[in-house]
Amino acid sequence: MTTPIPPSEGVLPPGAQGPPGSGAPPELEIDFPLRQRRWTVLVRLFLLIPQMIVVAVLGVGAGVTGVIGWFAALVTGRLPEWAEGFLRGYLAWYTRLAAYALLLTDQYPPFAFTAPDYPVRVAFAPAAPLNPVAVLFRLILAIPAAFVVTFVLYGWELFGFFAWLTVLFVGRTPPALFHATAAVVRYNLRYQTYLFMLTPGYPNRLFGDQPGPAGAEPARSHPDTTPHSTATPPTTAGTRPLYITGGAKVLLIVFIILGVLGFAGRIISNTVLTANHQLPTTSYTTDH
Repeated sequence: MTTPIPPSEGVLPPGAQGPPGSGAPPELEIDFPLRQRRWTVLVRLFLLIPQMIVVAVLGVGAGVTGVIGWFAALVTGRLPEWAEGFLRGYLAWYTRLAAYALLLTDQYPPFAFTAPDYPVRVAFAPAAPLNPVAVLFRLILAIPAAFVVTFVLYGWELFGFFAWLTVLFVGRTPPALFHATAAVVRYNLRYQTYLFMLTPGYPNRLFGDQPGPAGAEPARSHPDTTPHSTATPPTTAGTRPLYITGGAKVLLIVFIILGVLGFAGRIISNTVLTANHQLPTTSYTTDH
């Protein structure tokens, strides 16, 4: 008799994203915030400190668990249930913290692995068999997605001051900024899920989901969402499904460009500084 794996906020039902056992990437569901309290936006960085300390400690445990799980998955083709449960809880906690830090919600995240009533929820697909070869070369296979995550997160950090000012003065997160940022958080979640071998599914859909046919199921993250057609995706709905508007796509492209330029500039500056430190020093003496 096996012990059921404790889900974080939920487990996607079989067939929700592909056939059963396909190992679909996790889904991220974020309720659209109608308002943000300006004082919490003003001191957001200070409010993050307790959560960041706890998540940093959990991150060490997640790293150790990931190494143990890698050896186990290499032999058995799947993670141990205890490792899968812990990593799911850690990633859900980490994602809630990231969403709060990036101004996607005004509600302070709980100190818990599971938070089904929190505005940011993660749903993982049922466990799927892992290819031992893909497990063996997981770090190499994850490199392209790692570059994407690095660029979009670094780009958001460079853009973050303007986002913070906007939310501070307006008192809410504009829809385009909300969906672009949610896309970044969701892609990072899917990258981490793949890296920790919780799914064989490669991270995808940075630019959002495709609207379904007219009359399809509406987004489930926002209570006021109504059925929509392919011509008019919602602009203030939540993120499941995640429909990216034109303005949000422009912001995502801005994040990527800023991330690439900032990352390249950082490498160049570090190279120049290293070269300057390695230059031989010449002492000049003057005869009197």
